[in-house]
Amino acid sequence: MHSLPIKRPLVAVLVISSLSAFPAQASPEATFPRGKPAAMSCPETPISSGGIPRTREYLETVLTCLGKAWAGYFRRAKREFRKPVVRYYEEPESTVCGVAWPEHAAAFYCTNRRTLVFPLTGRWIEDRTDLYPFKVAAHEYGHHLQSLLGIRRAFEERVRTRKPHQEELKRRYELQADCLAGVFLGSVWRSLSRTRADWEELVEATRASGDDPDYRSHGRGANRVYWLERGYRAVSPAACDTWAAPAARVS
Repeated sequence: MHSLPIKRPLVAVLVISSLSAFPAQASPEATFPRGKPAAMSCPETPISSGGIPRTREYLETVLTCLGKAWAGYFRRAKREFRKPVVRYYEEPESTVCGVAWPEHAAAFYCTNRRTLVFPLTGRWIEDRTDLYPFKVAAHEYGHHLQSLLGIRRAFEERVRTRKPHQEELKRRYELQADCLAGVFLGSVWRSLSRTRADWEELVEATRASGDDPDYRSHGRGANRVYWLERGYRAVSPAACDTWAAPAARVS
């Protein structure tokens, strides 16, 4: 991983309503259409050049690739696809998407406005040479896919009916986005000028971004790695049914 230690999750979804989740079994709303994003070329641009940050250009390239990959998947599945709104900030602000900027968040997704929010500063992206920012962007885009496919709507329905399982099932929602990030990474890996060592570095950064005992939201590091690698190997959203996974896999 990057030399900076990561004590808390650097990826957070902005939740406008209360969070709950699905029961630990697959539901129709949690099922992705058959198919997978086609393998495509997505070479990274430099995250900095001549000592000048190029974080926005870097993210714009990744998001262009994400849009093309997932639009093709939706098209083949005969489902409607819409790109998310994207907002970039030089620094975190007091409010975003109509609410307070979420604590502990790096990049995040505003579900109520279908908007991806990316601060261009902070340890999640500044001066990094690993693939962690790439993975963060893919994770947040995964939340957009969950909204487009009705998974978010069904998720919120469980908010009202299964509150005792709220925290665990919130993690199911987040870990599914990790898996979708892995799917995308698998679909573009051959076009990246990266080695196996780069993948292992990403795995360790992901492991370090897992929950600590005092802040539970995205899952333990080992489980974040499990779902990322599961999606990467399968290159198919069908591998990302966290709702049917045993509790140990979403702790």
